Amino acid sequence: MNRKTVALLTAAILCASAGGCGAIPKQSAKTASLKIGISVYDQYDTFVSEVISHLKSYAKEKEQEWNITITLEVQDAHNVQLTQNDQMDDFIKRGFDIACINLVDRTDASSIIEKAKTANVPVIFFNRELVKEDLQRWDQLYYVGADAFESGILQGEILAEACGKDFSSIDRNGDGIIQYVMLEGEAGHQDSIVRTLYVINTIKEKGYQVEKLGDEIANWNRAQAETKMNQFLKSFGDEIEVVLTNNDDMALGAIDSLKKFRGSQKQAKAEGSPWPAVIGIDGTKVGLEALQNRELLGTVLNDAKGQGEGMLELARSVVMGTELPEDIELLDGKYIRLPYQKVTAENVDEVMWDIQIEN
Repeated sequence: MNRKTVALLTAAILCASAGGCGAIPKQSAKTASLKIGISVYDQYDTFVSEVISHLKSYAKEKEQEWNITITLEVQDAHNVQLTQNDQMDDFIKRGFDIACINLVDRTDASSIIEKAKTANVPVIFFNRELVKEDLQRWDQLYYVGADAFESGILQGEILAEACGKDFSSIDRNGDGIIQYVMLEGEAGHQDSIVRTLYVINTIKEKGYQVEKLGDEIANWNRAQAETKMNQFLKSFGDEIEVVLTNNDDMALGAIDSLKKFRGSQKQAKAEGSPWPAVIGIDGTKVGLEALQNRELLGTVLNDAKGQGEGMLELARSVVMGTELPEDIELLDGKYIRLPYQKVTAENVDEVMWDIQIEN
């Protein structure tokens, strides 16, 4: 038997022991499917639900292109961190490849991180950004979202630009000062703190004086915002010139209150009743529709579609070792950040078309 024959026989034996020369390696066979466990802080949060909707749509689209099975399971933590910690345990026990976590408490990620690290299950945190030091505790922790500072700045620019076009329409009492009320998202939440601070700083930097009449926490919630706005109207009435809110749901709650107090915006104007400028953040479907109806002065688009798609691409890259698309940049090996965009009456129709919001 010559050397060539021996080599061929050896190769044949190796192929047979591996299950055949055309067999998929064990690692590839395992990753022919992608199981993603998703925990959201509150399934009724409009923006978060839109992120998940886009994620699901993108997964259906990519299953065929990538020739894999994608399993998405969404669990609601009902705004309880301990519940979310238990959901992470469930994802681990049931063999999910990766977890996507929308933190209940951004300052209390330790339990989830330790569970993930021990079980070697990567985690993508999204929308509610955890403390930077926590994200550095393991190399398989990531974040997908936007920069809250930018949203506050752009919200301030929307108001400043409206003032520049027609200051008298904002400063209705003509005293040269913008009287406003603020509806904040959540006590201690980074996005809430940063948006509240930077919108006012930006307005001042643009050269406008402001006076705060009231400031209340409404927990990102439309119904709570309506209740708080009712109180503002009873206390300050026509003094309110601007309503600044940390998200669209709270802006819509303020509008619900205004409608009950003053009827529709058209009716209020016809009767000479002042309708304050209301500005939101997120660019949700209902928020953009309110902007089209001119009930909102403006909003700041938080890219739900981009976040949903970015999460899926990152999950596949982490689990399967694939390259991210050229248009998605992983900053510092940890962050995918999507830019915000100002939306006003001038560009709302174009934005609605571009982001292709699904019913």
